[in-house]
Amino acid sequence: MKRILCIIPMLLLLAGTAAAQDVRMNYDKAADFTKYKTYKWVEIKESDKDPLIQSQIRSAFDTELATKGFTLTESDKPDLYVAFQTALTTEKQINTFSSDYGYGAGWGGYGRYGGMSSGTSTSTTSTLYIGAIQLDFYEVNGKKPVFRVIASKTIDTKAKPDKQQKNLAKAVKKMLKEFPPIPKK
Repeated sequence: MKRILCIIPMLLLLAGTAAAQDVRMNYDKAADFTKYKTYKWVEIKESDKDPLIQSQIRSAFDTELATKGFTLTESDKPDLYVAFQTALTTEKQINTFSSDYGYGAGWGGYGRYGGMSSGTSTSTTSTLYIGAIQLDFYEVNGKKPVFRVIASKTIDTKAKPDKQQKNLAKAVKKMLKEFPPIPKK
């Protein structure tokens, strides 16, 4: 019984970790982000793009960038070029449940006395889908990279489209939380 009570909090902790987005960012410390006001999307050649998902991702970024004072332009002279890439990978997850009970190998841990133990273990496997988005900002003059952010998260493949869109908006908001970066003085 003690074993089960110790395992439950660990499972809850792992479940919370799996649901969170992993976000990593980097930027050019010499870039003056105060001079950037407009951006233009540029395409990165990907072989297996889903146009619907690509449009939803772009729209989510446009919405969040607008809240930060950036304007999308089709002009040939934006302040920044912006591009994103997506990736989907899979991992196998093995879940094992054990119903061990009994006295164990010996009382007192010395093994001098015979013990009694019995139980069964059951394992199941499942496939986890992990989605990632990488967003890059490039200065137009010289096409120099100035900001990159990458987010990854386990995807619920059975979620309804509204829930997927809500998760995407949440991920984009988290990705752009530190954009534009404020230089430390």
